[in-house]
Amino acid sequence: MVRDVDDITDPPGAQHWVRVKPRPLAAAGTGLCVALLLAALSLLLLPAAQHLRSLQGGVQAPATLHEAGPCILGDCRVKFEANERTVVANLPVGSSGGKRSVGDRMTVRYQADDPRMVAHEDDVDGGGAAALAMTSGVGALAFLLMSVMAAVHAVRQRHSRR
Repeated sequence: MVRDVDDITDPPGAQHWVRVKPRPLAAAGTGLCVALLLAALSLLLLPAAQHLRSLQGGVQAPATLHEAGPCILGDCRVKFEANERTVVANLPVGSSGGKRSVGDRMTVRYQADDPRMVAHEDDVDGGGAAALAMTSGVGALAFLLMSVMAAVHAVRQRHSRR
């Protein structure tokens, strides 16, 4: 027995998928927004890399991790002795730290006149923050290029329909 397609009904609770037309201009706008965010991140990380490099000649001291968090975002605090007093200071944005736990020992460098300006010994070359700034800058350029290509494609499609 052969049935006509119009006679078939869907079972209760069946889902119907609707095909959405791609919108090239929306894709271009989204790509542009992502490019701007990555460019802003890149610009914010450059001063962090310069700050870390400025501590290369700082005073070296043993320290312990006082509060752990995402160190790359500047949410780690270290405790150390400077000028015969205990100092608790934030590690700057762009610091390495990975999976360190509170109480872990490390070596830091700090400015002699302001011990709150501190950085992890391994970070004073500024490499991690500089690499992240460069990576986000390259990502910004890639998204900018893709959004321009999507906009050009959208314009060409509009003109070909007319």
